[in-house]
Amino acid sequence: MIKSAARLRMFLLPLLAVFAPASVGANSASVPQRYTLDASASNVSAKVPFFGLASKTARFPRMEGAVTIVPGAPEKALIDVTFDATAIEAPDSVTLARLRSDKFFWVDKYPSIRFLGRSLKLSSTTHGTVSGELTARGVTRPATLAVTFNADPIAQAGKAVSFTGTTTIDRRQFGMKAYQLIVGNKVNITLKARMIPR
Repeated sequence: MIKSAARLRMFLLPLLAVFAPASVGANSASVPQRYTLDASASNVSAKVPFFGLASKTARFPRMEGAVTIVPGAPEKALIDVTFDATAIEAPDSVTLARLRSDKFFWVDKYPSIRFLGRSLKLSSTTHGTVSGELTARGVTRPATLAVTFNADPIAQAGKAVSFTGTTTIDRRQFGMKAYQLIVGNKVNITLKARMIPR
């Protein structure tokens, strides 16, 4: 009986030595990394063609949000960012008045714009795409951000990380159909954000 127990231990110990470290590492690697957006170092810009010859850029300097990244499971990432539409900035007063009106963002009725990213797909340690939805002027549409991190967000656990995200939308899908003879329909959006661990 004693000899049988000894043989069993001799058989099991090598297996435990092989599998135990992998199991512990997998659990620690899957701990979600949570960040808060540093509003003082983050902003959004929206660039649209004007008269087909030039362009105009509006900016949203005020935002808040949170980011969660799960090492080993980027598809579980969550990026939730809300922009203050009432704080929109434009290159001139006429453009600003139009953008704030019901012809465009209608900020009196819809004071915020939100991007909710539900999945991160990495093509390298610092590049990837975030799939989610953009809500503007009360309308929610699918949107995908092409993102570039300044450092590997997985390897930088516990440290601040910055990223730039870009996407293009059709403003008509969000109910902004005015001035189509002078203002382009495709809008290039750039989000620059700094994430602080929390």
